[in-house]
Amino acid sequence: MVKIRLTRGGAKKRPFYHIIVTDSRSARDGRNIERVGYYNPVAQGAEQRVVIDTARVEHWVKHGAQLTDKVRSLYREAVKAAPAA
Repeated sequence: MVKIRLTRGGAKKRPFYHIIVTDSRSARDGRNIERVGYYNPVAQGAEQRVVIDTARVEHWVKHGAQLTDKVRSLYREAVKAAPAA
């Protein structure tokens, strides 16, 4: 099954996550199919907290991909922010 989930990057005590499309059997930081955005939980100032290519996420969901709970909430946040930007 294909999942859209987070993979961790960044430094110690300074997390940074890529939002990726991957096979559910691969490791969290293992092989991925496509990177569709990122999430920066410690964004400050002018840094963007969430950036998601919503068109690609919709494409993968139409083809059967499932979003994790956190990615689903980030996706909703990105969709709300898109019309304002």
